[in-house]
Amino acid sequence: MKAARSGSPKMKAYSSFSEWKKDQSPTNQKLIRALEKFVSETAPHFVSTVKWGQGCWVSADVPKIYIHAEPDYVQLGFYAGSSLKDPKKLLRGSAKYVRHVKIRTAKDIDIPAFTDLLRQIL
Repeated sequence: MKAARSGSPKMKAYSSFSEWKKDQSPTNQKLIRALEKFVSETAPHFVSTVKWGQGCWVSADVPKIYIHAEPDYVQLGFYAGSSLKDPKKLLRGSAKYVRHVKIRTAKDIDIPAFTDLLRQIL
């Protein structure tokens, strides 16, 4: 992939979500597998893919949620996150649309709260 602007590092290209996941740390792979299970059970029609160097899920080719991996955590992000009702105040971020939840351990995966967020974008 080409860098967005001169001097920017090149984004690594992946042919599949599985390939992207294999490139993550072992700890993050465990978290990603747990999130995959959650998404497949809650939104089975979402399709996993890679967009903009991140694992994500789409519905009818529209990006819905993503996972951004850092060395010590992953973010479960919602492309339309700013429009979601978030009574537990889990979502972070200040971009116009995108919001995310930081996940450092499996205990951070709040299935009822994440389900409520995900169902708002089905």
